[in-house]
Amino acid sequence: MDLKDLYKDIIVDHNRSPRNFRKLEPATRSANGFNPLCGDKLTVYLQLDGETIADLSFEGSGCAISVASASLMTERLKGKTLAEAKTLYASMHALLTGNTPAETDTQSLGKLAALEGVKEYPSRVKCATLCWHTLEAALRNDTAAVTTE
Repeated sequence: MDLKDLYKDIIVDHNRSPRNFRKLEPATRSANGFNPLCGDKLTVYLQLDGETIADLSFEGSGCAISVASASLMTERLKGKTLAEAKTLYASMHALLTGNTPAETDTQSLGKLAALEGVKEYPSRVKCATLCWHTLEAALRNDTAAVTTE
């Protein structure tokens, strides 16, 4: 199996069986996101314990890329600090938009690296980044709806 097939399998798996797909109650922070191009809508919920993300979830509807990206994001960020989440947000934004420096070790992203291929499809970049922009709004405790437009 080549790497592209493996990445495709990860995305399909996380779309069919999204992890942490539920409303988190009580949530310390939450944010809503919308991608008008694809119709993706989601809410990201955070439960904080000081500076640590004790729990994280999402709910909503969207295309396979959008759902898989949110699922992978929630898996990776549970138990991380707010600072670690902000650093990962920046890394993922760079990866998904094709602005990753050549020397970047994408293997350190683990399963999140499966999303790297979306940069080849500009209309899908917004699908993959929606949850990350929504997370970033929740980290800032910004209640304004996030849009990819």
